[in-house]
Amino acid sequence: MHPKILVNSDQRLLPTAQVDRWVRVSAYPSIHCSQFHAMNRRRQSRSTDPASSSPSKRRKIVACQRCHDHKIKCSGDQPCSKCRQVGCADKCQYTPRDRQVKVSESYLNFLQAENQRLKEQSASSANATEADYDAEPEPVPPADAPDESNTSVRNPLIGDRAWFHRYDPSAPPLFVGEAACTAFATRFRRFLTGNNALPHIPRTQYVKEEQIAEANATNVQWPSFQQARLLVKIALRQVGSIYHLVLRKSTLEKLEEIYRTGDFDCTVNQCKFFALFAFGEAYSMRAEPSSGSRVPGTSYFARALSLGQVLPERTSITHLETLLLLSLFSYYLNRRHSALVLIGTALRLGLSIGLNHNIPESQLIDPVERQHRIRIWWTIYIFDRMWGSKMGHPSQIPDDDIHLDMPSNVSPAQLHEEQFTDTEYLTANVKLARIVGETIAKLYSRRKYSETFLQRVQKLLKALKNWVETLPEHLRLDDDDPGTYMKHISSLHLSFNQCVILTTRPTLLHLLMKLNETNHESISQPVLTLGEACIHAARHSHSLILTKWINGSLPVFGYFHAHYLFSSALVLAMSSFLPIGSPSDLGAFESGLEVLRSMSENGNLAASEFYHNLEQVKQCLDLRKSKEPKSNPATGQPNPTASGPGSAVPPSTLPQTTPAATPATTVPVPSLLTTAEAQLISNNPGYSHAQSSNTTIPPGNLTFPTTAGGITTAMAFLEPTMQDFLAQSDFDLGLLHPVDTFMNDENLYTCHGL
Repeated sequence: MHPKILVNSDQRLLPTAQVDRWVRVSAYPSIHCSQFHAMNRRRQSRSTDPASSSPSKRRKIVACQRCHDHKIKCSGDQPCSKCRQVGCADKCQYTPRDRQVKVSESYLNFLQAENQRLKEQSASSANATEADYDAEPEPVPPADAPDESNTSVRNPLIGDRAWFHRYDPSAPPLFVGEAACTAFATRFRRFLTGNNALPHIPRTQYVKEEQIAEANATNVQWPSFQQARLLVKIALRQVGSIYHLVLRKSTLEKLEEIYRTGDFDCTVNQCKFFALFAFGEAYSMRAEPSSGSRVPGTSYFARALSLGQVLPERTSITHLETLLLLSLFSYYLNRRHSALVLIGTALRLGLSIGLNHNIPESQLIDPVERQHRIRIWWTIYIFDRMWGSKMGHPSQIPDDDIHLDMPSNVSPAQLHEEQFTDTEYLTANVKLARIVGETIAKLYSRRKYSETFLQRVQKLLKALKNWVETLPEHLRLDDDDPGTYMKHISSLHLSFNQCVILTTRPTLLHLLMKLNETNHESISQPVLTLGEACIHAARHSHSLILTKWINGSLPVFGYFHAHYLFSSALVLAMSSFLPIGSPSDLGAFESGLEVLRSMSENGNLAASEFYHNLEQVKQCLDLRKSKEPKSNPATGQPNPTASGPGSAVPPSTLPQTTPAATPATTVPVPSLLTTAEAQLISNNPGYSHAQSSNTTIPPGNLTFPTTAGGITTAMAFLEPTMQDFLAQSDFDLGLLHPVDTFMNDENLYTCHGL
């Protein structure tokens, strides 16, 4: 093999006598010594040839610094043609590669000034208004791309860029989903104040990691058998009736076996039962006895969380049960991001064992285990859709990738009742979760759709209408005594109302803003119809929750009742501004504020957060009211140009099919503690419009049981205007006006997570 002959590092030829003594390097691979000597002699002869060194034949163009950096051909002029073309001729610098780069002092001064300007621009951008962002030039979309600047295509609340919290160097920014109720509250406060740069309200009411570590350090032990059995039964009764989390009879039998055999060291069982103990304490105690947390059961939760941190390579159904329990209890601690991560882990582990497929009966003969496997997957599915809707996150698995049967009954019936909850209830919950996932994807994402925004809303409302019409009779609310229905039934209807609110409240806020404009155009009937549906759903949820509060059956530390009350209170506050609503809805808003205050004082962390948000909304309402023109002393009527509760809206702006609202003075807001609660629920004047609409239901339509206040779950779908909206096959792309500057977003940030 011939030795490798190389040149030295500065690319100069080596003397022939030294060639064989130099170390082998990689510039010239494997050539013979004689070949290299010949090549060396030829190159030396060329270098000494006078003709070859003449400028005409050896002219070498040195590229300027800019052309060299961009790897483009340089003309060699001073300045070069490229630098003259882009307008930086004064900065054209020629820097041979084998020499040190020379930069003029003026160029350095320019860079320092540019750096300072960019720093100032970055600092001021956090407080810039969205109107400033709208003034920036937009990239030209392709010819076949849909016009995303028109609300006929896009949700009127969705801007061109995603929301993030104000940048904090100590932590990465967090995404703010438009579907979050706290984000919607920010939109409403911006409307009330006219300040388009109003930031989000920081979220501080949640259990920190340090508190969880401190609770885990208390060395929580297994309770006595009687106490453990009691805590598990409470958990099965309170949360096991709403979601399928464990097998009821098998879980109690396993608990007895652990205490009988003394096998307390199994990590998998300890995680599961400590998570169940956490729910038992949350529903049976008023304070956490052994830790500094406000929520009972935190110590058991912290211990279960620490034991389950190591993810199994081959998961088990018991481990998935634990993840479901921990994810749900995270909401009781107002740790919604942790809940989403835990359910995401459960979903991925479920995919690893094929929970989204039907397993052959030959591999799993036991019908109880087969049904348990199916129901565990559908609970993961429900949590994935529902949790994502709270923050505006997309679903983690599309419906097309799920090839699993729906839940079914197990024979004999006694065996089914011992282990499982109502099959039709779980099926209805799954179908509702599917609609919720579609709502987030179709209305609150930036995906491109060929359908208009209202067409997508129409399809979602059709699905909701079909859901409520096909609901089994035993899952409907009892009209005789709305305070006696089962907890899981009311939870199902509250989830349904929240889905209706998510679907329609962007249009409601858009309607409110348009009516507030001085020279607004006529409002179309579909826009009013969607606004009425949103108000109906909010009034229904409000009445259901206040009924439970008055009856003493509202959970103290639960998350979802506080969330639904907050969502409905926001809509009722907006309703007090609109002709399709009522000024007295403001009283219902303040009643919700009072209930959240009481729940917050009792230790509910989610209620504390929502109460603080709602309190800020109330301050904005009071500020707006103080700026309204005073009523005419001669007539006693409010000024028709006022924009607030009791303000008049010109009848010409409303369709002829909707009667114009007469101006009404703002009524005093009653306090929940000084007003008859029954009157607030059953005789609230704000519900009169909903009650009177029942007389217009065409004969032959499906009827629904009536709940408190004369409101039904399906009332919004029984309105003739809603039926007309759902019956239309095509819509004008211009039903909604283009997105206002007020509604575009770039700089809605805050220092803390939602």
